Amino acid sequence: MKAALSTTANNFSLKSLYIDFREITKARLAVSVVFSSIAGYLLGFDAAHPFKWVTLIMLSVGGYCMVGASNAFNQIIEKDLDALMDRTKNRPVPSGRMSVNTAFIIACVLTIMGLVILYNINPKTAMFGAISIFLYTSIYTPLKTKTPLSVFVGAFPGAIPFMLGWVAATDEFGIEAGTLFLIQFFWQFPHFWAIGWFLFDDYKKAGFFMLPTGKKDRTTATQIILYTVWLIGASLLPAFFPVIGLVGSKLQLSPIAAVVVLLLGVWMLIYAVKLYKSREAKAARTLMLVSVSYITLLQIVYIADKFLR
Repeated sequence: MKAALSTTANNFSLKSLYIDFREITKARLAVSVVFSSIAGYLLGFDAAHPFKWVTLIMLSVGGYCMVGASNAFNQIIEKDLDALMDRTKNRPVPSGRMSVNTAFIIACVLTIMGLVILYNINPKTAMFGAISIFLYTSIYTPLKTKTPLSVFVGAFPGAIPFMLGWVAATDEFGIEAGTLFLIQFFWQFPHFWAIGWFLFDDYKKAGFFMLPTGKKDRTTATQIILYTVWLIGASLLPAFFPVIGLVGSKLQLSPIAAVVVLLLGVWMLIYAVKLYKSREAKAARTLMLVSVSYITLLQIVYIADKFLR
């Protein structure tokens, strides 16, 4: 009987540890970020920089470590504010299930592991990983309670993963990597402003300034539309590389792929306009979901076009 109870307790303890680790690292977000890095890697490799499974695995593990570390540091810094919001009050640290010291150790271990793994791919990959975690934890997180410009600052680390995969594959940062960065940079704004819109009341409890005007108004909705248009333009840039003389660029879009990317952009733009017209939380939530689908489908189209062209 005692053995059975001990086994049950151990299983419960392991399950609890797994759940808390998943929450402190924001596993779903981390996996989506890793997916972006993998997409960048698949776009970057070629005959001169051949595909390597070891590199891809290292990029995935190292990338998860860096994102997980950023999220853990973020939850330590914001533990008192997280306790005020419905969506975050049950996280491991604010709920009291995990101590600040434990969370800090996890964050530090993940940071060191991530940097070492990414450095073993190449130093540039580790450098961009380090920049990402620094910007997210040291600048973006503190600014969230001070100014709406926090979203602009946060867009920089948020835009690195797609580009990071390219750098991991090529050990180079040029116009192609910059374009991947630009795409995910512009994508951050409609995505996070949509989140800030439908979670406005919850964010307000913690004093977070997420919307550009601080209000759910037409000016904010107009900016969402504007950044969506810029996102569409950035996403179509590779289709015009041959026109501007980058004929040999590995990052290109065929006419068919460009049309698909344009249609995806129009799809997202339609929902941005719907938010402008209704200014309702439901429309903002829908736009957020569409934006997640957009960036995922865009990356799939880019990859498919490379291998089918």
